[in-house]
Amino acid sequence: MAGGRQFRHDAFSLWLEAPLVIAMRCQEMGLAALTGSTQNTAEMTRMVTEKMAAAAESAVAANFALAKAMMTAASPESTARAVSQAALKPYGKRVRSNMRRLSRKKT
Repeated sequence: MAGGRQFRHDAFSLWLEAPLVIAMRCQEMGLAALTGSTQNTAEMTRMVTEKMAAAAESAVAANFALAKAMMTAASPESTARAVSQAALKPYGKRVRSNMRRLSRKKT
């Protein structure tokens, strides 16, 4: 059940941190729009490319986890947990790094 605890922790962290990252990015975009600054284009480009990369990485990781579970004849519960955990990991990694980076950033 330790794997289930880790999955719940990762899902809760993502649920908590993702809206904060969105809020910080929206604040930056709003300030850039008010000041007429074009410096925020790098952040907007990064935002889109990170989402595309995370989606691709998540799909690959979920497929590998599913294939591994099928080869080992794992139970449906452990298969679902492994696939979910593998699919969530790329998003969590990026959200945590964005949270650290954006919270350090001086405006």
